[in-house]
Amino acid sequence: MGSADERNARVADLAEAMAGAIRGGDRRALARGLTLVENESAQGEALLATLGSGGRAHRVGITGPPGAGKSTLVSALTAAWRGAGATVGVLAVDPSSPFTGGALLGDRIRMLAHTADEHVFIRSLASRGALGGLSAGVYDAADLLDAAGFDPVLLETVGVGQGEVEICRAADTTVVVLAPGSGDIVQGMKAGLLEIADVLVINQADREGADALEAALRSAVELRDGTPPPIVTTIATRGEGVEALRALLEARAASDEVLPQRRFERARARLRAAVDRRRADGFWAQRGEILEATARAVAAGESSAADAVRALLQEESR
Repeated sequence: MGSADERNARVADLAEAMAGAIRGGDRRALARGLTLVENESAQGEALLATLGSGGRAHRVGITGPPGAGKSTLVSALTAAWRGAGATVGVLAVDPSSPFTGGALLGDRIRMLAHTADEHVFIRSLASRGALGGLSAGVYDAADLLDAAGFDPVLLETVGVGQGEVEICRAADTTVVVLAPGSGDIVQGMKAGLLEIADVLVINQADREGADALEAALRSAVELRDGTPPPIVTTIATRGEGVEALRALLEARAASDEVLPQRRFERARARLRAAVDRRRADGFWAQRGEILEATARAVAAGESSAADAVRALLQEESR
């Protein structure tokens, strides 16, 4: 057996051992596995292949503008699900550090109340500049939590505003959280967050303006095709309305009408993105010098961007 074959066999053996540990509830193995898949390493790929995609856990995306209380709501929902006997996985997508590319870990700090609970697993992941609020590793990380037996898996995103729509491709159910004071941005979000919401939550509902926000939301969602999403009011800091939200999400998870189609769409989008990413990586690995020269020509005004793109695409067929 050649050295490459030996390395591949060793990676496969390690993946098998780690997969067994993860299925057996070993939290250290799960944490190590999450690091491997987030870094898109060969060991991580082998682990995912060994574990399979799971497909059992209800993946709930929590998104919305900054300041809406998403992390507080996630913490309260986690407590509610634990009270119902569920095991809960949480992936909190933080803005990437500009120096290390790693997550800033803010959400983990805000959820310290659950860190000692062996039936809750919380992981902060870096967004790594992803415009949709999610990095590619979030899909794989959710697969690992699913395979480890956590259900539901909550995906909380950074809250970057109207462009944060990638969550609907990664989650079975998308919860958009708003708070009083957000009414002036409802109009601007019609083509963004409001369009992807399966459930709308008005958090901090004890604040002035909650009724006006609810009225604005009901007017906005009436313009959507199909059945308008339900609107739930919560005061997450006091746990009010959280159990009603959990029951609504549980009912959705039990429905055979919605989730199979959503999971098919997620798989299709994920596969397409992965293939596109690998093709792009391979292309630039072989033609990095051409990119440098072409970029200089565009910057100097010697070529238009459109001509440069055509030239680069011609290189791909060679």
